[in-house]
Amino acid sequence: MTTIAATSRPIRAAQVVAVCILIAVLEGYDIQAIGVAAPTLAPALHLNQAEIGLAGSMAMVGLILGAAAGGWAADRVGRRPVLIASVACFGLFSLATANSASAEMLLAWRFLTGVGFGGAMPNMIAMAGEASPPHRRVSTVTAIFVGMPAGGAAVALLARFLPAGFDWRLIFVVGGVAPLVVVAAAAALLPETLVRRADGADRRTLNALFGEGRAATTLLLWIAFAATLVVLSMMLAWLPLLVIGKGLAKDVGAVAALAFNLVGIAGGLAVGRSVDRRGPRWPLLAALGGLAAAMIALAFAAGPGLVVATAALAGFGVMGAQFSLYAIAPRYYPAPVRATGSGAAVSVGRVGSIAGPLLAGFLRQAHAGVTETLACTAPIIGVGALAVLLLTGRARTYGD
Repeated sequence: MTTIAATSRPIRAAQVVAVCILIAVLEGYDIQAIGVAAPTLAPALHLNQAEIGLAGSMAMVGLILGAAAGGWAADRVGRRPVLIASVACFGLFSLATANSASAEMLLAWRFLTGVGFGGAMPNMIAMAGEASPPHRRVSTVTAIFVGMPAGGAAVALLARFLPAGFDWRLIFVVGGVAPLVVVAAAAALLPETLVRRADGADRRTLNALFGEGRAATTLLLWIAFAATLVVLSMMLAWLPLLVIGKGLAKDVGAVAALAFNLVGIAGGLAVGRSVDRRGPRWPLLAALGGLAAAMIALAFAAGPGLVVATAALAGFGVMGAQFSLYAIAPRYYPAPVRATGSGAAVSVGRVGSIAGPLLAGFLRQAHAGVTETLACTAPIIGVGALAVLLLTGRARTYGD
């Protein structure tokens, strides 16, 4: 059995990385768009609070399915066509979102937009890794994924500078047109990175994930992804509210969230660079250990300065660990099934991203204090660190 041949031209790593970073920025923009548009979207479509929350979750459900399907397809027809189709998908359905006339339409379009998000993610990982030299692969992939929080910041800034009472549809029109422009650039600039190999590889999904002694590897990757994303998604969704729950002003919550994201970007780049230099074990364990310490410190922090500082350190640790996990996942699968393995890890990890906000909501609804809510993340981080320890100590890795 063979895979799609790579183009005869040399792989243009800089072009691949530039296009993938741009796609990641647009994904971050579109993922966060629903939250930014919600204050004007909700009254326009007569949405209640539960429907607003469901609209945000539907994109994540679509992402889970899209990541699994996109990884599977890419190992069969090539990274390039699946990535381009995925970007077109989330662009078109973002435009469709702008034309929603009811809650039901909004939920359907957000689900399909999420399918596009998910299909793009494992292919960005695979293409960036395959186009980069081995000593810079983790740095390259982490640089791509820091584009996602940058995109989230971009949509927030756009809303801030638009006039009061702006039409919520504009947010989604921008989020739909921009990906369609990038589709043209991707078609012109991206080479295929999947190489034809007459190796008789078995590409059935179950064998790709669990065959040839990879069962423990796959499960450990899934645990590490899910544990880290529980914490990341909880902080993205709840940090401002938890800061206010400490009795501090709304402005402090906003600054803490900004610090979490900006220092998190730095963490993604720094930990990725360290993984390239030293291997994944100790940089990832240090990032997760620092994250656990920061979350406990944040749980007990009282003054504004300490709250912002510990939130920033938590962002550094959790984004540093998560973005590097994205980058190292492909190395645990042979080339013919690399996107399948990465896509499955992204999918399962996103279950954690749905669980994180739900966990915080459940604890707060049960009258748990802010301290208890934040401190409960420490054992979850510990489970993730144990998975990383076992993964990096025993699991087989594959070259090209």
